[in-house]
Amino acid sequence: MQNTQHIAMVRPSAFGFNNETAINNHFQKKKQLNNWDLQEHALQQFDDMVSLLRANGIDVLILDDNPAPPRPDAIFPNNWFCCNRSMIQVFPMFAPSRRLEKNWKMIDAIKDKTGISIVKDWGPYEEKNMFLEGTGSMVIDHDHKIAYACSSVRTDESLFNQFCKENNYLPIYFTAADEDGREIYHTNVMMCIGKSFAVICLRAIEEDIDRKKIIHELQTTGHEIIDISFEQMNHFAGNMLELLTNNSEHIVVMSKTAFNSLQTIQVETIRKCARILSPDVSVIEKAAGGSVRCMMAELFY
Repeated sequence: MQNTQHIAMVRPSAFGFNNETAINNHFQKKKQLNNWDLQEHALQQFDDMVSLLRANGIDVLILDDNPAPPRPDAIFPNNWFCCNRSMIQVFPMFAPSRRLEKNWKMIDAIKDKTGISIVKDWGPYEEKNMFLEGTGSMVIDHDHKIAYACSSVRTDESLFNQFCKENNYLPIYFTAADEDGREIYHTNVMMCIGKSFAVICLRAIEEDIDRKKIIHELQTTGHEIIDISFEQMNHFAGNMLELLTNNSEHIVVMSKTAFNSLQTIQVETIRKCARILSPDVSVIEKAAGGSVRCMMAELFY
């Protein structure tokens, strides 16, 4: 099944601007507030988003971050683990500061929640400077067993191919860059795959053959393609996630920033497939360079 009703989210305790990740996350903006104020604003936006999701029938498992040592990006758990029905997988992270986010008490809580007992740790690849940052690095079409990933220092091609082989996904690896020619650090800021639609910044795909292949795969698997501009991508319009409610209704979660960047026809296309929820996470987006999809780790079980 492409979508789930169950997600995990990490409530931040030391949110802030991370200079280490800003090296290749060009979505981060120079901080306008000190980290204390950023934490207070981010916490409020996090709590408001959780309330909105729960009010709309989404089952949210809240995992609490610890304040020390500081983990400024702990609010983005989908980068360090994923949970796909029979296994929990823990991934190798590019930034040493982000490796601190990997928390085995949180894994135990997920095991208790899902009943899954098998855990695979890919962490040793960090010693080889090989990284694969979960569903940030990979956008997965669960229904059709296809995984998409754009080339990045955070997404090693050989590791991606190994993950796909072990999990029975067809790997589609491609190069992508922003309007200034800089590699896109995570695939999930330029691409989202829902049950029957796909949002993607096609002009970011550098090779024509890759672009045609991706379009072919999306169309033949029954997805209506919503092509977004660089400007819309920079407003996190690619960073969406489709979920199921407790009444099996399809909803798409996107940020208020992303929603406001979309054209009317794009919104109407999405609404044919699912209802839209658009929480305000603008403080989180500006300081940390990630949006709502990065904040939600799906729990498939």
